[in-house]
Amino acid sequence: MQFKHPEILWALLLLLIPIFIHLFQLRRFKKEAFTNVAMLQKVISESRKSSILKKWLLLLARLGLIAALVIAFAQPFTASEDGLKPMETVIYLDNSFSMQAKTGGMPLLQKAVQELIQNIDEASVFSLFTNNLVFKDITIKDVQNQLLTLGYTQNQYSLKEVQLIAETLFAQDESYTKKLLLFSDFQFSDPTIAGDDSIESHYVQFKPDSEENIAIDSLHIDPRPAGQNNLSVILTGAKTEGQNVPLSLYDGERLIAKSSATFDTNGKASVEFSLPDKEEVDGRLEISEPGLPFDNAFYFNINKPKAIKVLAITEADQSYLQRLFPSDEFDFQATSLSQLNYSSIDTQNLVILDNLQLLPESLRRSLSNFHANGGSLVVIPSDRIDLQSYNSFLGSFGRFAFKDLLPFEQQVTGITFSHPLYQNVFEKNITNFQFPRVARYYPTTSNAPTILAYASGEPFLLGGNRFYLFSASLTNQNSNFKNSPLIVPSFYNMARFSLQASELYFTVGEEERMDVVTILGKDNVLSLSKQEMEIIPRQQTFNTKVSLFFGDNPQEDGIFSIRNKDSVLQKVSFNYRRNESKLEYNNMENLANRNGQNSVAALFDFIRSENEQVAYWKWFVILALVFALAEALIQKYIA
Repeated sequence: MQFKHPEILWALLLLLIPIFIHLFQLRRFKKEAFTNVAMLQKVISESRKSSILKKWLLLLARLGLIAALVIAFAQPFTASEDGLKPMETVIYLDNSFSMQAKTGGMPLLQKAVQELIQNIDEASVFSLFTNNLVFKDITIKDVQNQLLTLGYTQNQYSLKEVQLIAETLFAQDESYTKKLLLFSDFQFSDPTIAGDDSIESHYVQFKPDSEENIAIDSLHIDPRPAGQNNLSVILTGAKTEGQNVPLSLYDGERLIAKSSATFDTNGKASVEFSLPDKEEVDGRLEISEPGLPFDNAFYFNINKPKAIKVLAITEADQSYLQRLFPSDEFDFQATSLSQLNYSSIDTQNLVILDNLQLLPESLRRSLSNFHANGGSLVVIPSDRIDLQSYNSFLGSFGRFAFKDLLPFEQQVTGITFSHPLYQNVFEKNITNFQFPRVARYYPTTSNAPTILAYASGEPFLLGGNRFYLFSASLTNQNSNFKNSPLIVPSFYNMARFSLQASELYFTVGEEERMDVVTILGKDNVLSLSKQEMEIIPRQQTFNTKVSLFFGDNPQEDGIFSIRNKDSVLQKVSFNYRRNESKLEYNNMENLANRNGQNSVAALFDFIRSENEQVAYWKWFVILALVFALAEALIQKYIA
């Protein structure tokens, strides 16, 4: 038994008072002999015994009364070991998109919030965090309005991440009982939880009435002849083969096409639309189904393509480069070194040095500034170069250096399929390929990654960070690389990466980059706007373009306008990740050492019973009244 006020027990010393009084009343008196009283001695003896018994009973009653009152005021109680410690509570409330699913016509998140508000004690102080918000040391009244209007987010924590965040919210005091309450549908990839064993985890798993959710998963465009583009849309999530779902295609607010998606046995469907080529489209695809709302719309943009500017400074045949860079995608120019207009370099996206024997100081300086301002460079040496001028130039881009020309034939057999130049170019890693050859080459030293390699392992093409270097001349007398299938993806992607055009769509929260062709004034920045929202993404300004970097912003899906002050330069679309579209949940019953309940009310009842303190002060008050009544009865009925 424990006492809330053990210091009051010192009042038990008051028990000495009735004891002293009782002893005083029982002191011996001097006997006086009287004549003729022998007949009364027996009566006197019996009366004296009765009086002594009464006094002892009164003493016991009074001692019991005082003791009971003192113990009652000390407030005795019993409790478990945890119930004797102060309790600290941290609540995790899952507000990811999967909590949009409904049970009983109500979204899971709304149900969790309402049950939490109804069952938590108003005076209870706790900390609460969601997938995008944190509230520390609050009562339910402090956050009630915010919880009732809580929005959804695509951020989703694993159980391990939940545990780690909770540990930062608990006090570093081992005298506390730490309880972590998890309210979620537990749509996690990893159902294990690890961390501080001193934290007791309790959970309530919310599940929807139906686990079917049809989503617009992705889309892509395939060019077709006759000025048309084929838009292919992939949908997923149907539970019934042959199920049909209407799909609408909008350009802005204008409905331009409708179709129906028919699902196969795997729950997937593909729908195709035809779009005019080279026309701007602010695309939005929509379906109507009772599952999660967040994946019922999909946004994309087709912007007017910007021609990539390519300048070839060459002393060789330029016809192969003209064929590689068609006029509908590229603004290609070629010039000899003697006729080069140096001021035109800064306006290019890609500069190719082809078969130059000497690199003058003025050219080296201009190209270094061009690269520093975001331009891309490709260097193809002649087989009679000035090593000093080349190595002086190459050294400014890293540890690049040519050695003396080797007149040995080599075959280009090594392809780095994982390099960005060749990603999505080959369906699989190939070995039976008609590999190109060179008659002479320059052994090259560099710390840059090798893209194409000779059979000896030495690099034929290497580079990165907007700088690419060939180790051999590409003239017909030295190499047949111009006739190799590798030349097209190599040069095409070098040029394409020099101006990172907008994709059909980006994914919210993913690290992405796009280039906007514009010349910004001093201190000007580009912004993204959608209706009343305006954000400024991370950006880097170059001479002819601005690189925008997306990651933390924006945090919403939709079509955004890229603005320079009041001028709209182009549009860009963002969509949420689709990883929550598949409504599959972990079986939390297999989670060891965790306490699960069917409802929030049951969870709080369990916690209260676990930490309940049984108080006994009322019983001691009743006992005091019994002793008081006993004293009265003794006074009245015992002579």
